[in-house]
Order: sequence, then structure tokens, then C-alpha cells
Amino acid sequence: MGNATEKPDFPPHAALLAVQAFFGSLPVIGKVVLAVVPAVALVGFRVGITALILFAVQFYRRRIWLHERSDYVRLAVLSLFGVTFNQLLFIGGLSLTKASNTSLLAVTIPIFTIIIGAAIGSEKLRWPKVIGVALAAAGVIILIDPRNASFSSETTLGDFLIILNSFSYGIYVATSKEVITRNGAFRSMMWVFIFAAAICVPLGAWSITSVNIADIQPMIWWLLVYIAVVATAGPYLLNAFAISKVDPSVVAVYIYLQPLIGFLLAVLFLSEVIDLKFAAAAALVFAGVYFATRRHTPVAFDPDKQ
Repeated sequence: MGNATEKPDFPPHAALLAVQAFFGSLPVIGKVVLAVVPAVALVGFRVGITALILFAVQFYRRRIWLHERSDYVRLAVLSLFGVTFNQLLFIGGLSLTKASNTSLLAVTIPIFTIIIGAAIGSEKLRWPKVIGVALAAAGVIILIDPRNASFSSETTLGDFLIILNSFSYGIYVATSKEVITRNGAFRSMMWVFIFAAAICVPLGAWSITSVNIADIQPMIWWLLVYIAVVATAGPYLLNAFAISKVDPSVVAVYIYLQPLIGFLLAVLFLSEVIDLKFAAAAALVFAGVYFATRRHTPVAFDPDKQ
């Protein structure tokens, strides 16, 4: 019986690891693009391209329509918190603050998720999860070192937008499990991005008129495609799959792996050195993820719903 209950746990956790790797590349690449493309325009490209990709996939599979009419309203509301507000606040905040501030403030996402989930009754507030989130947050804080962050008046607005982004995304993660489980990850995300595109694409089209498109280099366009496909469509789909299988707090706590992945990439490609501080931070993060994820009930995955 032990093996039968443990095997289904692996796919959502593998998906969440991939999500952190994909999302982890966004702050640096986003900063490069934001030097040329306005923040709102970047969101418009990101959301619009993702919506087109998901619609094309679902149209080919002939799995477009939702099972219940009321789910269209639910996914429209979720699109506001999970994509529209989330993306506008994150990209806008990133353009006004430091990458280190952004990473440090990301520790609030699992905290918001647990509080919101407990408040609406979608998740039980268990001590192992609270301890896990606290340990992982401590690890991230040690790794990033608040002294490297600069919460000055110049970054205050950007920092506030990142906190609002964390709250918005926390609402999305804490409240999306039921409707995503019922309709499947692909179908749900397609509608979430279609609804979000209805707002973000017109705003982005208006914003891009402030720059000369002819001056945008081909590399920037390729980076925009990368952000839409690899750093948006892929992780959102994998996240939705994971949300349908595990508790929202489990999905949220994996966010703490992003700084570790970023540091390891720096070791591989920038010849940075792993020191004692990184080892201590990594130990706390992995311990936190273990405590937060060791008690959950998997949900049966029905591929026909996808």
C-alpha cells in the first residue's frame, strides 16, 4: 500500500521543480527586455502569446469548452488575480525596484497563500506547513541577505507593487484548486489567459506605441518569445497541474527554490562559488519544503479532462 500512495506524488513535485526553474529565469531576462520595452507592453506580449499558444493546443485537441457555465465566471475572476493583476504588478514592480528586493519580497507569497487558504477553508492550517514555510523563508533571507536589498524611497513604489503581486498570486493559488481540478490544467489555463488577454493585450498595444518598434533588436523579440513560452505558458500549465494534485501551500512553498536555482545557475555559468552561507540557506529551504510537503492528499488525475 505504501508504494501505491507514494508513486502518484512524484509528478506534481517534479512539475513544481520545473516551474521554479522556468520562473527563476524571468527577473534577469525581464530586466533586459524592460530596458527597451515598456512594462505594460511586456505584459501584453507575454499574456497574448501564451493565450494564442494554449488556444491552438486546445483547438487541435478539441477540448475548449468548460464543463459548467459558472466556471467561466470563476476562471475570469481567477484570471484577474493569477494573471492580469499578478503580471502588471510584478513587471511594473520589477521595473521600479532591484532584483534582490523582488526575490526577498517573494517570501510573502506562501504566507499569503496559507493565510487566505485557512481563511476561506480551502486548506487546514497545520503546524508542519507553518514550520516548513518559516524554515524555507529563513533560508531565502539568509541566501539573499537583506543587506543587499535597498528599500529606499526610490524603490518603495516598486517594492509595494511586488507585495501586492504576492498577495494577488496568493489569492489565485489558494482559490483555484477546485475549478482547475474539475476542468483540467490545459483547459483551465487556456480560459484564464484568454480572459487576461482581453485586458492585457489592448493595454500592451497602447503602451508599445511609446517606443519606435523598428529600433527593437531581434534579440529582444526572441527574449519576448522566450518569456511567453518558457517563462509563462510552461510554468503556468505545470503549476495548474500541480494545484489539482496537492495543497495550495505546497505549490506556494516551492517558490522558495527559485533563489537556489538562480544561484546554482550562476555557479555553472558565471563561475560563482558555493560557500557556507549557501549551504546553510539550501539546508533550511529543503527542510522547509520537506515539512510543508510531507502531509498532503493527492487528487486523482483524469487525463480526459485535460
